[in-house]
Amino acid sequence: MAEERESSNFIHNIIDCDLENKTYGDRPVYTRFPPEPNGYLHIGHAKSICLNFSTAKKYGGKCNLRFDDTNPVKEDTEYVESIKGDVKWLGFQWDELYFASDYFDKMVDCAIALIKKGSAYVCDLSAEEIRMSRGTLTEPGRESPYRNRSVEENLRLFQEMKEGKYKDGEKVLRAKIDMASPNINMRDPVIYRIAHASHHNTGDKWCIYPMYDYAHPLEDAIEQITHSLCTLEFEDHRPLYDWVLRELDWEMPPQQIEFARLNLTNTVMSKRYLKALVDSGDVEGWDDPRMPTIAGLRRRGYTPSAIRDFCDRIGVSKANSTVDISLLEHCIREDLKTGVESRMVVMDPLKVVITNYPEDITEEVDIENNKEIEEMGSRKVPFSRELYVERDDFMEVPEKKYFRLFPGNEVRFKGAYFLTCNEVIKDGSGRISELHCTYDPETKSGSGFEGRKVKGTIHWVEAKTAVPIKVRVYDYLMIEGEKGENVMNPDSLRIMDAMAEPALADASAGERFQFFRLGYYIADQILYSENHRVFNQIVDLKSSWKK
Repeated sequence: MAEERESSNFIHNIIDCDLENKTYGDRPVYTRFPPEPNGYLHIGHAKSICLNFSTAKKYGGKCNLRFDDTNPVKEDTEYVESIKGDVKWLGFQWDELYFASDYFDKMVDCAIALIKKGSAYVCDLSAEEIRMSRGTLTEPGRESPYRNRSVEENLRLFQEMKEGKYKDGEKVLRAKIDMASPNINMRDPVIYRIAHASHHNTGDKWCIYPMYDYAHPLEDAIEQITHSLCTLEFEDHRPLYDWVLRELDWEMPPQQIEFARLNLTNTVMSKRYLKALVDSGDVEGWDDPRMPTIAGLRRRGYTPSAIRDFCDRIGVSKANSTVDISLLEHCIREDLKTGVESRMVVMDPLKVVITNYPEDITEEVDIENNKEIEEMGSRKVPFSRELYVERDDFMEVPEKKYFRLFPGNEVRFKGAYFLTCNEVIKDGSGRISELHCTYDPETKSGSGFEGRKVKGTIHWVEAKTAVPIKVRVYDYLMIEGEKGENVMNPDSLRIMDAMAEPALADASAGERFQFFRLGYYIADQILYSENHRVFNQIVDLKSSWKK
């Protein structure tokens, strides 16, 4: 597990000033993580989770988990439960659990207060008409013909909206701000719309639902949040956030602070796009190990500590940038290299027959479980006349500086003996079917002779006791297309029939290993069973990340 680093960032600098100036009196620092339950969380959300919860922890404050469930058409209890599980799995526990829908009554009261103040009105324009009248960055918008309705009429119409008198889209409630504002978000935004849809939390109680930009500041204020941490796309919405609370005369309103969202190479960070992949069947589900969802990363074999370490390393900034995914891979390697045992697995088996080894003997050789950690001990691995090696570990006509098996060359078999390749056997199609080798019985455990050098060391499994397993090897789900856009990688998954040493037969679902010379793997948490041994590649051994 990577050491936790004490870090400071511009958000913490703002909080330090607020504490010094007693901006919020004696209130503790109060943050929240407010996902919409319309999909599974991804690695980008992990950054926000870590930031909000770790900020509260740093200042001895509190952090809520709040579901921003203002859109009943897209939300579901499945997503609610998955999000709660993800937050806990990452190692965090919320102080309070809330739903935006807990405040629907209060939000209606606030809307009525805005109407009475002359700061909101019921509009009959359609969504398209509102969009067309909003103007552009260089041209002001046009006022709605319904903008100057009386307070009494607006109160009546809003009550009728609430009672279900009108169809979806027939009327909306808009804030009355400034149709000439340079910020288009301030041009009389919609704050309530009609939606005759059943809600996962409130059932059929409501047929009007608040818009996010109206609900969000109220949720924060009701919960007495001090610092509302949002990603950078909400920066232009901050004036509306402040306007809502100012119009309602909220005492000590929360402060919205924006930070750059996480962008990763070869990774789509959009719940909408990820849901489309799930719905189309292009992936197995939200927890497909190729997905950047927290559920997918968990099933892939990533650890909570590696993800927290990654979020800590990338830090918090005000400017958008793209992080190389190799850093995330580096973090999981760092976490696993001293924490898991090694096993020998041959992905593409090629038989080796040791012609001078006794036919009726199987011995055991001693191999360390983790060469980095001596305390993890060793295990006994069977060795006999017939073995499997990687087909890639043999080359009939070797390239320059190729130190593995080729005719006449001697190599070290991990933990066992020196073997020399003497003969290549091919089948009728010309494909190599097995190698005939000889071994030197004086070289057990690689001891060899003084002055004798063998440059190559390869892994192997004993043929009679080998355990057949299925290995799922992954490439990036998305790759760069011809025009620089992200496109689906048709080769993102390869399923291989491999042979493993017998110790791997005792693996449990969710257990992680290093496959010697190959990478890190996990027994699939869903598919793995005694009769169906499926392992997912977590990450290969080679890192391309540079500090």
